Parts: sequence; structure tokens; C-alpha cells
Amino acid sequence: MTAVDARPQGQVESGLLFPAGFRWGTATAAYQIEGAAAEDGRTPSIWDVFSRRPGKVRNGDTGDIAADHYHRMREDVALMRELGVSDYRFSVSWSRVQPTGRGPAVQRGLDFYRRLTDELREAGIRPVATLYHWDLPQELEAAGGWPHRETAERFAEYAGLVAGALGDRVATWTTLNEPWCAAFLGYGSGVHAPGRTEPAAALRAAHHFNLGHGLAVRALRAALPGAAEVSLTLNLHAIRPLSGSAADLDAARRIDALGNRVFLDPVFHGRLPEDLVADTAGLTDWSFVRDGDLAVASEPIDSLGINYYSPTVVGAGTSESPSPWPGAEDRVRFVPAPGPRTAMDWTVDADGLYELLTRLRDELPEVPLVITENGAAYDDYADPSGAVHDPERVAYLHAHLAAVHRALADGVDVRGYFLWSLLDNFEWAYGYGKRFGIVHVDFATQRRTPKDSARWYAEVVARGGLAGPPEG
Repeated sequence: MTAVDARPQGQVESGLLFPAGFRWGTATAAYQIEGAAAEDGRTPSIWDVFSRRPGKVRNGDTGDIAADHYHRMREDVALMRELGVSDYRFSVSWSRVQPTGRGPAVQRGLDFYRRLTDELREAGIRPVATLYHWDLPQELEAAGGWPHRETAERFAEYAGLVAGALGDRVATWTTLNEPWCAAFLGYGSGVHAPGRTEPAAALRAAHHFNLGHGLAVRALRAALPGAAEVSLTLNLHAIRPLSGSAADLDAARRIDALGNRVFLDPVFHGRLPEDLVADTAGLTDWSFVRDGDLAVASEPIDSLGINYYSPTVVGAGTSESPSPWPGAEDRVRFVPAPGPRTAMDWTVDADGLYELLTRLRDELPEVPLVITENGAAYDDYADPSGAVHDPERVAYLHAHLAAVHRALADGVDVRGYFLWSLLDNFEWAYGYGKRFGIVHVDFATQRRTPKDSARWYAEVVARGGLAGPPEG
């Protein structure tokens, strides 16, 4: 990844400029926006199946149509051009490209991503591809899913197919998005697809995500030009103990092992956290980790993507079961952090982002960082004039960009910021009830309306930084 000067360029009118070369982007995910769930050879993913299970997704919503991006892609790229963003992070639907998770690619599926990336390049926008944003082909789940080792091997094959088709168009590749959610919400608590509540399987899945990432890095390096950038995106937890007591500090340690080091240690140090293995000994002996796996997981990458929304406060106690924290249910309780809250009931606290960035500066000083998701859901609506006013989101984004700038000033090598999300979309188990977009989508008509936050972000991008306090 090309370095940018990590020293902020200066201040203007009480505002903050970011370094020259800083990447300003926005992000989406395939299942959340594409729709066209059964077109051009696409077969069901685990989210197609999970969303049809009664009670799993609010209002019985599915991603069958979503924001209809599959048919409105050019309109959406035009919106990005108007925003002036330099980069767009999208994900590829595995079941659109390789419907069974095995065998040759479906060219009609790849053609959509060829058209998308060509349209982006024509608009002067740099495509950033994520290979996995939670939509495993259902056929692979039926064969065992991510707790099964073969899924990691199949993922590497899929990575090579996509890189072979798009390697001349896409310069930056992310293997996985938020494997913590996919492993521990999908196989631990069951609130995400595939909806399994098997603590030991969640731990196996986490390992196979690490293995699949490393195998995919090798496949990408083999298929891509030498200058291509390869990355991984993690939703690392900014963990705070409720107090300085030994029990609360131990709770924070446990969650740090399960939420952060379960991925950081294998990927960057080629090892498993010893305390994690000890904490989960009652669930598994970790014998599914074979000789050589950790060396594969630690294949060098060019940057680390960070997704951040809210901090995590923990203390000694117990949690509800089924839990996404295997082995910690009887030792840890989660406490709402103080402060204003979003429509997701997540605390607004930009200091947590600063804490994560400075931690990574200290622990991984040679690894460039990119904020690959940051944003907030609010109860947005179009007023009688058709306008969508979202001052809370503007304030949220302003505070978090200020935290990124503060981190840059303190020596953190942050190369870019991708706002989540471009469009209102299918928000997983919340269906269409939570709106993260800076562009409002009327799902009945598919009409797109840029919110006030979109105009604000366009000004930030054009200026290359923050000009002053947010309005409202």
C-alpha cells in the first residue's frame, strides 16, 4: 500500500485537514444491497435461508430485492461520483460467482462485477473488493460450513477465481469482513446466519476463518499483479473494564482474547493466544489446529481494515445464553457504556476508535491501517419536501473523523476512511428497520435521496478534512 504522510497538514477555521493521499470512501455489502437473489445463476446463500426462518429477521424481511443495486448499479455509482469519493468498498457474492462453492465460476455473475468495476474506474473511483461479507453458499453450509476445514480450502479456490477475473480492474483486495461476527454470531449465539448455537463450532469456525484468510492470501498473490494490495478487515473491540478490580480486569482479558486476539495473534504472530486456549479448554482441545495452519494464517498482508461503531464495557458476572462468547458466559457481563445512543442502541463514543488505533500502533507498528467501516443508524425519514435531515449522523461522523485525525497526529499510520454506508440497506437480523445510509432508500419505490450527511461528507471529501463543528 502506498504510504501517505502521517503528519496532519494543518488546521483551517478550527477544522482539521487530513494527509495528502488519504483515501476517502464509502462501503456496502452484496447481500445487503444487490437483490436479484435468483438471477443469472445465483443460488441461495446462508442469509437467503436464514432470513426465511420464522422469527430470525424482523418483519420476515429478506435480501431478495434489498436496494436493487444489481439493476441500479450505474445510478449508485453516479451518486458516488457526486460525493467525490476516491474509493468504493463493495463485496462479491460468493453464490453469485460460484453457486455451489465448488467448481468453475459463473461468468454471468462475474460480468456484474466487471461492469461495476469498469463503471467505477470510468467515474474515477478506485474499486476495493471484499471477497467474503458473510454470504456463504448454502451448499457449503450443508456440508458443514465454516466449522468444517474444507470450507477454508473452498474459499481460497473462490478467491483465485475472482482475482483471475477482476485482477486487471481491482487493486485492493480484502479477504474477509468481520470474521468475528460470522463465527461467533453465526455459530455461537445464532443471531446471524446460519443460526447455529454451538460454542465449540464457533471456535472451530474462527480458526478456519484464519486458515481460509491465509489460503486466500496465497491464492490472491498467485493470481494478482505484484502491485496489488491484500488486506483483512476485523471488527476489533475497544474493551474497557467496568472497574480496576481483579475480576473486572479478568473479564476484559477474556473478551479481548475472544474478540480481538483470536484473530490478531494467528494473523500477525502465527500463534494462538495461550489464555484463550486455557479459557475454552472445557469446550475444545483445539486439536483441529493442524501443524502448519498458523504459518498459513500469518501470510503477510499489506494493511489491516478496522470496523468500529461503539466501545465494549465488561465486568465480572454472567451473560445470557446462547452467547457469542464461548467459555465466558459464566464469567463476564456486558454493561452499556454511558452516552448518547444510536437507533441500534449503541453508545456514541469516538474515543473508543482512538483507543483501538493507538493500541494497534503500539502492537503492530509496521502494519498500515484503514477504517473500512464507521457510521451510525438513526430513524431517518423524508420530510414533506422530500429532504432527509440527519444531524445526529453528521455529529457522529464528525466526532469519529476527529478521532482519526487525533490518531494520525499521534503517529498512527491510517491510510483511509470508508463511511458505512452508502445506501440504506438490509441490516441483517434487523431487516429494513435500521438505516445506516447517507443516501435514503425508499424500499417501495427504490428512490434514492441523499441525506444531509451525504452533502456534508461530500464537503469533507472535497476539503480533505473537517472545516469546523457539525451543524445541529
